[in-house]
Amino acid sequence: MYRAKALALLSGGLDSMLSALLIKEQGVYVKGIHFYTGFCITEHKRRLGLSNKANPAIKSASQIGVPIEIIDISKEYLKVVLNPKFGYGKNVNPCIDCRILMLKKAKEIMQKEGYDFIITGEVVYQRPMSQTPSRLKLIEREAGLEGLILRPLSAKVLPPTIPEMKGLVDREKLLGIRGRGRKVQIELAKRYNLEYEQPAGGCCYLTDENYAFRFKEVFSFEGRVDEDDLHLFMVGRHVRLKGGTRVIMARSLGEKNYLMGFKGRFDHALKEDHPFAFALLRNTKEEDLKEVANLMCRYYGKREGKVKINFKGKTLELLGHPQPKEYKLLVKSGG
Repeated sequence: MYRAKALALLSGGLDSMLSALLIKEQGVYVKGIHFYTGFCITEHKRRLGLSNKANPAIKSASQIGVPIEIIDISKEYLKVVLNPKFGYGKNVNPCIDCRILMLKKAKEIMQKEGYDFIITGEVVYQRPMSQTPSRLKLIEREAGLEGLILRPLSAKVLPPTIPEMKGLVDREKLLGIRGRGRKVQIELAKRYNLEYEQPAGGCCYLTDENYAFRFKEVFSFEGRVDEDDLHLFMVGRHVRLKGGTRVIMARSLGEKNYLMGFKGRFDHALKEDHPFAFALLRNTKEEDLKEVANLMCRYYGKREGKVKINFKGKTLELLGHPQPKEYKLLVKSGG
């Protein structure tokens, strides 16, 4: 008897984990795939030494007993973020374009390795931008996967898919969840004794209000956002000085090490009497250099000190003073 094979997109969240498990229980061979975009908050913090959490997708796959492959699409994804065909969500999240890219990649694997269909954890109307019936249909069409994406949590409120019509899975054993409520998923998690993130939420910087605030401010003020900016918006304290210089200051040793990886390309400032006093400078204006030194002294030690500034390939040493003035912090709230 033929045993069907399916690829499950595992985000690391409860919905995708349950979806893969429901199909696995029907005797289908399930392999998990997880796409690394470079914007996962948990993964980024782990790399900075700010979190010891394991990759949530790997943890999910382990809990439900399926193999998993991690696929890096970060370079291609940067282009999607900068120029999404279907626009942004509430912040700077290109959800529709994101799903299309991931599903196109999944289709390539499906065809190459002989899988029958693709599983996702999407729930109808859970996300207003990308999970309405019309948007789900649009995404399938753009990805070239019409009828081949099975969404087990909402299958009964969606048209039958090809694997259902072929009898590869039993539609009666699938669910009909719709909306943002998570009562059914939580009950299933208890039944299967699954661990998951609480409260449930996204792991993507692009949905973060402060990330979006920085993105929009830079685009408005400087007229463009480049690929380096997309990485830098995730880290540090961002300040806009009066002359227009953007200062990105490390807040920990991990952030300092991360930012120093960019110093070969950008102007930067260093205060040697503090363990993580380092800042990148973008859109640097010479008139702001003294204020850069003052800013470094204010946030690193709150005392007068020497600050080395690399500006246009030359190193300047300025005496900074921690002046009690307000700066334009590039955050929506807090600092």
